[in-house]
Amino acid sequence: MGTVLPGHAPGQIAFLLVSAVVAGLARGFSGFGGALIFVPLAGAATSPQIASALLLIIDGVMTLGMVPAGWRQANRREVATMLIGATVGVPLGTTVLALAPPIMLRWIISGVVLALLAFLISGWRYHGRPKTVLTIGVGSIAGLFGGAAQMSGPPVVAYWLGGAIPAATVRANLILYFALATCISISAYLFGGLLTREVLLLAVLTGPAYGLGLYTGSRLFGLADEATFRRACFFLIASAALIGLPLFDGWR
Repeated sequence: MGTVLPGHAPGQIAFLLVSAVVAGLARGFSGFGGALIFVPLAGAATSPQIASALLLIIDGVMTLGMVPAGWRQANRREVATMLIGATVGVPLGTTVLALAPPIMLRWIISGVVLALLAFLISGWRYHGRPKTVLTIGVGSIAGLFGGAAQMSGPPVVAYWLGGAIPAATVRANLILYFALATCISISAYLFGGLLTREVLLLAVLTGPAYGLGLYTGSRLFGLADEATFRRACFFLIASAALIGLPLFDGWR
């Protein structure tokens, strides 16, 4: 392992694989939480830059099969409006990710994760009809979070899930938006020099582990109690944010 990936001890790789499985499990079951779990943990094992780029690749590849149905069922005009904001937010977030010191980024990411967790727990949703200016604004915020740490989900979900839109359309909108936002992020990450050979090699190793988590989580959906599993996801997100703090580097 050390020959293939110089600078990465077997313990680091094992930690990444476990983080990928747990993140995929949460994402597969509830549709959220993957980035909120994976980025703080993987960022502690490697760096926030590697963790974010790694999740961008493995999540994008593992969810490709969902895109055709999303394209057919989504409100493509609404998704395109959201993407206008993302084209502004993603490059800004990517710039922060590329230039900020890793230790500072890890503190910021853990803080953002805990803030987004509190937001998710609150259950707040936007209940009005989508408005162009508001949609672009939400896309900008989501793009900023996505570019910096692949955490674009909570703002978009809160905006679309509680509005006057059929549930099937919301799901398709989310699938299509995240797929197209991934394309924007890939362009920004390439320009920022974040998609390196090291990241691609790590993606080959961790991708199957993430896929295993996705598959297991999706299979558990409908079998396990949703409320209980959601609380477990919240606990895992909070734990990941705390474990990922530089404060605990000496304990891992």
